[in-house]
Order: sequence, then structure tokens, then C-alpha cells
Amino acid sequence: MTRDQVAKGAGATGELTAPQQGHEGSSAPSLTPAQAFDALYAFCAPALVRQTYLLTGRRELARESVERAFQLAWQRWPEVAVDRDPAGWVRILAYEYALSPWHRFRPRYRSPEAPVADPADRALMAVLLQLPPSQRRTLVLYDGVGLDLPETAAETEASTPATAYRLMNARSAIADRLPDLADPSELHERLVSLASGERLRAAQPPAVRTGSERRARFWTRAAIAFTVALIGTTALTLRTAPTHYEPPVAPGAEIQGVPKRVGQGALSESEVELRKKLRSGLTSGAERVLPLSR
Repeated sequence: MTRDQVAKGAGATGELTAPQQGHEGSSAPSLTPAQAFDALYAFCAPALVRQTYLLTGRRELARESVERAFQLAWQRWPEVAVDRDPAGWVRILAYEYALSPWHRFRPRYRSPEAPVADPADRALMAVLLQLPPSQRRTLVLYDGVGLDLPETAAETEASTPATAYRLMNARSAIADRLPDLADPSELHERLVSLASGERLRAAQPPAVRTGSERRARFWTRAAIAFTVALIGTTALTLRTAPTHYEPPVAPGAEIQGVPKRVGQGALSESEVELRKKLRSGLTSGAERVLPLSR
């Protein structure tokens, strides 16, 4: 991971061509998309894995981040192939994926990984992981990769003063913990040594392209299944929905003037007289039949 090799990427134009063959004046034949992608991957992936390792401190996450970035690059290869800096295009995606806060919820990344063997490198990695992600990314790009300040600001989507402030804070935090790394050139050498000391291998380009195509097919089928389910749900709703307006049932009105329910008490004098009168009076209808006495 040298300062100049990774920073320059795959060329100024972004278009990869095969070496010239034949006579000196013959034009270089264009590579196929797969060959151009493999050339970019072989050039950038090894250094990019080491850079993402400095950002995360996790070997498997570094490899996964680079593979995901190149898988997306293969899906958008017509756009990436003509980009001015295809290496920077992939690096941005790899850094963003590596620094995503959602990885902390994944079971495979909850437990800490085995630390590096060298105590000095282990101390530097501990200080790096304690930095905020924005400062860590700025430090890796400027002191590790070798980008200048405007390029670092553009890649981190920050202003140049804000990027300089992050860089100074990161260097100050490292110098407080590790005074022998106060010199930026010494810090650069230690970052390169730390990243190069780990055996980090990237996957082969055909495997990355195959994984990208498999992932694209999966999401295409998932989108089709979701669309079919949405159409079916809409059709069922239209089939079971009412075809005319049904006014709501009005709530019942409360009846007014009903006396309160009270318990039965003693009869008044008028009620007693009325009861005697009713009992003594003749009733209409047939006479009462009484048994004959002997």
C-alpha cells in the first residue's frame, strides 16, 4: 500500500486497454468488460483490503467490504469503466461499507478478533480504533493512501478546513498516546507496516463477478415477487371492497321522560280504598263456579 500507487488508481481516463502488440504504430485493442474489471480488481483489491483493515481492525470485514464494493462496481461497470478514477469510485464504497454502524449488530462481528502480534502495531491499532470514524478515514486517506487535502476532502464529502481539522485532531490523539509517531512521515511508515504485516488476501476476480451476478439475480427475483404480491393484494382489495356507499348506522337516541326506577313501598290511603273497591265490585264475564256443599 504505497502512497503513489493506490492514490493514482487505474489511470486518468478510467478506461483500461490491453498492452500494445505488433508494430509500434498499431493501436491497442480494447479489453472485454470482464478483462477490464479483472485488471482493475488485481490492481486495487490487495491494497484496498489493507486500507479497510486499518479502518475496522477486522480482517474478515475488510475482505467483505472490498468484495461488496467490487460487486457493485461490476453491476455498474459501464459507469465505472468511463469514470476518471475507478479506483477511487470503488474505494469510496468499500470505506462506507466498512464503517457502517450496522455491523455491530451482526453476530459474527460482536466478538473481538485476535490482535496483531507486534506490540507496537497492536498499540497503534488500538489508538486508531478509538478515533471517530470520520477522523480515522481522513487519517488513512491522507497519511496512509497519500491523497492530498482537497482530494481527501472531496472523498469524505467535507470542506477542506473541516478535513484539516479532523486530520490535526487524529494526529494529536495518536501523538498523545504514541509520542514516537508525532512525525507524519513516521506515522505513514507505521501505517504501511501495520497494514502489510497482516496476511490479507482478496478473493479471485471471477468469484467476485459471479457473486455480483448472483446477488443481482436474487434482488431481481425479489423485486418481481414483491411486485406480484403487491398486484395480488391490490386485486383482492378491489374484489372485496364495497361497490356503493353505505351510510353508517346512526347511534340510538336516549328516551327522555322515563321515571326513575324505585323500590315498592307501602300503599297510600287512596290506593288502599281503590283496592277494596276493586275487590268488592262485580267482574264481567261468567259467574264464579262454586262447589256444592252437602
